[in-house]
Amino acid sequence: MTKTSITKTVLVLLMGCSLTACGASERLANIGKPPEVTAITNPQAQPGYQPVSMPMPAQEVAFRQPNSMWQSNRKSFFKDQRAGAVGDILTVTINIEDEAELKNDTDRSRSSSEEAGLPNLLGYETKLGRIFNKNLDPAALVGAEADSSSTGSGRTKREEDVTLKLAAVVTQVLPNGNLVINGKQEVRVNFEKRILNMAGIIRPEDVTIENTISYEKIAEARISYGGQGHITDVQQPRYGQQVFDVLFPF
Repeated sequence: MTKTSITKTVLVLLMGCSLTACGASERLANIGKPPEVTAITNPQAQPGYQPVSMPMPAQEVAFRQPNSMWQSNRKSFFKDQRAGAVGDILTVTINIEDEAELKNDTDRSRSSSEEAGLPNLLGYETKLGRIFNKNLDPAALVGAEADSSSTGSGRTKREEDVTLKLAAVVTQVLPNGNLVINGKQEVRVNFEKRILNMAGIIRPEDVTIENTISYEKIAEARISYGGQGHITDVQQPRYGQQVFDVLFPF
């Protein structure tokens, strides 16, 4: 090992030790102390804050008659208000219980045999040895045989049980009155983040009085539930293994 490589190795080790020491010193300083609660601050004053921009309905002007509690922009006086305009929020309940089992068997075989000869051709068959191999037999010029077989079997068994609730926002009102909804939820615990996305089209009459709708009443539903973080990364094959599985022909 050269002097330069030794110096680089020592510098890398020193940097690693310094980083470890920084984290260790912070943990040592907190021995015997309860975790500190973050102070309440103005979210708009935090670095990286961005205002939320969502689809909003056109502004409506409400007219109220004297001595009347009725407003002209209200849809109902006694019922709970349900989502029906752009920007309204409703709750989507997801309760998926699917179970499927598929089994396939395939067995295929093929056998073929071909023979060709030229025992007589105006006497020219005796001169074929001058052009081809001298051991050529005109009565058996070509002989070929082939055998192939293939056997395959496959089985798929799937069982899913997902129970979730998600708040979605109405992003569009279609000409026939149906509503386009979209929702996203992220929950981070330590270094693992769970992500739930949902989008689809619903009918206003399918929204319950509690302002909820079940997932099976959502047309063109797109529901995805996954995660990001250390645990999710460990559960996935490494990139090299995935590339090998794609490119390896056997």
